[in-house]
Amino acid sequence: MKVIFLDNDGVICLSSNWGGRSKKWSRYRSENPESSRELKDAPVTVRFDDFDKKAVSILNEVLQETGAEIVVSSDWKLHGNLEELGEYYESQGIIKKPIATTPDLYDFDEGAAGLYRWKGWKEKERILEIQKYLELNPEITLWVAIDDLNMSPEYNQGHGLKNFVLTPRSNEGIKQSGIKEKLLEYLT
Repeated sequence: MKVIFLDNDGVICLSSNWGGRSKKWSRYRSENPESSRELKDAPVTVRFDDFDKKAVSILNEVLQETGAEIVVSSDWKLHGNLEELGEYYESQGIIKKPIATTPDLYDFDEGAAGLYRWKGWKEKERILEIQKYLELNPEITLWVAIDDLNMSPEYNQGHGLKNFVLTPRSNEGIKQSGIKEKLLEYLT
């Protein structure tokens, strides 16, 4: 099995799209004044920012060329369940729904999660979540994590992910030159 551990913000939801959900929420509330005042109760298409169409196209090319599956590592997993995320991915043009999300660090290491969140070590938190998923799913033969958080071993004192692709420019994400090729190297 081949897997892409996919972050959304800074990878396929680019900085130019951030904040779009606020506009969607305002429009939804004005069109549905009797609806719940809780964003979590709104349709999934209202709760999330839009994906960049070109970024989605590149992701789809990688999925088609490799046959990889998507596992959501993004913190969007905290704001929608797997089915909702799948519906949203599909509505945004992604050709495959995610098969899973990485486990939340609180579910398997409560003490570490509090420490990492308190210190702002989002990278370390996400590294541990991906490592836990890999540990629980030994059938994965090839994998890569793509994120705008730097999860490389060099950046994390040797404790990062060896199969990692960084998208350092949040306005370009997966569209950055050479990113697709790096993903393909890990998955083929």
